[in-house]
Amino acid sequence: MILRFFAAFVLVYAFGFLGFAVSLPQPLAGQETDAVIVPTGGAGRIARGIEVVDQGLAKELFVSGVDPEVKPGEFAAQFDVPQRMMNCCVTLGYLAVDTRSNAGEAAQWLKENEFQSVRLVTTDWHMARAASEFSNSLPEGIVIVRDAVPSNPDLATLYLEYNKLIAAAISQGLPV
Repeated sequence: MILRFFAAFVLVYAFGFLGFAVSLPQPLAGQETDAVIVPTGGAGRIARGIEVVDQGLAKELFVSGVDPEVKPGEFAAQFDVPQRMMNCCVTLGYLAVDTRSNAGEAAQWLKENEFQSVRLVTTDWHMARAASEFSNSLPEGIVIVRDAVPSNPDLATLYLEYNKLIAAAISQGLPV
């Protein structure tokens, strides 16, 4: 009986991982939102957020989890952000240290700015967990649109992220 339960658990886990690994989300094209939020940490995320604002698909960009030692001028230089865009449309958040605190930091910013829709830009393998954390943290009624940055994750990255997704779902009391 215990062996069958364990075998069933392993099968469900393995098929869940396989489903996660083969169904990574894709970039979003053309949909406008009030703002775009980018949690730091993955290649291409910030560039994609800047591109979204530059194309007029969002009015403002919030980058969450920026290292406290990074000054706005350094950020602008590193990511080739024009000064006019930095002045009007880019806010750097320095408080977050992980995905859950990215969501909390972004929620506060969205509430202060009274935005109704937001584009979440993060790496494809990170999107499921990030969207879950953001959905639980953002103020009621804010529409979240997912815009994944394509990557080529290795098996270890996918395995770690899948386990983090399961742990986050359990801690939030959500079905996986």
